[in-house]
Amino acid sequence: MVNPKKMRVLLIEDEQHIAEGLKLNLKLQGYEVDIAANGFIGIQKWKEWQPDLIVLDIMLPGIDGLSVLQNIRLEDERIPILILSARTASDDKIKGLAFGVDDYLTKPFNLEEFLLRVERLLTKVSWYENGVNGGQPSAADTYSFGGNDINFLMATADCRHGSINLTEQEVKLLKLFIANRGKPISRKKLLEIGWGYTRGTTTRTVDNFIVRFRKYFEADPKKPVYFKSRRSVGYIFDHE
Repeated sequence: MVNPKKMRVLLIEDEQHIAEGLKLNLKLQGYEVDIAANGFIGIQKWKEWQPDLIVLDIMLPGIDGLSVLQNIRLEDERIPILILSARTASDDKIKGLAFGVDDYLTKPFNLEEFLLRVERLLTKVSWYENGVNGGQPSAADTYSFGGNDINFLMATADCRHGSINLTEQEVKLLKLFIANRGKPISRKKLLEIGWGYTRGTTTRTVDNFIVRFRKYFEADPKKPVYFKSRRSVGYIFDHE
């Protein structure tokens, strides 16, 4: 059994009556609980409060739940995330799984089932803390393309300029492009997922990062092969 007294659950849910009801029942189980009413606040509380589990709605004001999910997964692949949504279409479930959600429960739901799913997901947290995975590096920690080698764990890259150190934001955006290889990503979506619409961030900021990536990884930055522009859309990363 999980010791719930030390576990924190973050509810990112805009329907107040659902959020408050879940909070009450989770607290009765001994968990610490906090609520975020939209995606912006959810990302902020995830970073500051460091919960052990996130319960996430898809239909949120501001940043939608799937963008919140992707934002979190760029930095943390281990924290268990349970989507709790009124959307029942298989396409939404497939997207959630593709973006790294651990479980998906549709509304309306059975409260006992919800609490059991929460307990099961938090058991995984205990496994990681106790070293069940052996602390071995994941294949997702590295990525190679066109003679460039990226080490996400060390935040470094071996490219045509030799070895370089990558900033935290560069690592996040590279992961985002690689996860969406071959798919155009709009500047708006890059801002939502990569920055969570941080104050002062504009589409020009995205463009500046693309300029950097081309200098790092392209043989000819003026004729990019990997980081390409898509007119009126945004950017696309691809390689054979």
